[in-house]
Amino acid sequence: MASKGKGTAGLTIAQLLLRTALGGTLVAHGIKHGRTLEGTGNWFRAIGFQSPKLQARTSSLIEIGSGVAIAAGAVMPVGAAAVVGTMGVAARSVHLPNGFFITSEGWEYVMNLSVATVALAALGAGPCSVDRLLGVDRKLTGVKAAGVAAGLGLAGAAAHLAVFYRRPAHSSPKTSQ
Repeated sequence: MASKGKGTAGLTIAQLLLRTALGGTLVAHGIKHGRTLEGTGNWFRAIGFQSPKLQARTSSLIEIGSGVAIAAGAVMPVGAAAVVGTMGVAARSVHLPNGFFITSEGWEYVMNLSVATVALAALGAGPCSVDRLLGVDRKLTGVKAAGVAAGLGLAGAAAHLAVFYRRPAHSSPKTSQ
């Protein structure tokens, strides 16, 4: 049987590794979009988004912002919700028609990022986090934190798609950025 200290250390390391990997991935993706705003905007237009320049800027900012928040362990359920929302939009507008595997531009990758961030919201940011530093890490935890992350993210994605997305009749679902 492991001592309490060893289990706590393992959880702390797992939280830090998950936050760093997930947050870093989102930041990198947002920077990629931000460096090519015109191309990203053209891609958003091609796949059916209204206001494509706004979409390009907003997606870049949300990906960078949520990535930084997750990596720092700041307001974990909200950062996770932003990831779920972004990945929900990506899944619906690009990936769902292509099946499961990412090698065919399917929804495998966006689902894994979403599930991992919801799980991280449930686990909490951990002791090496902004949330712990500010004393808010115990305000919303476990199943409730996961529910907020998933529910708020999916609601945001649905609202975003309803307002901005119109699948073009001529588009190929495998069009990629």
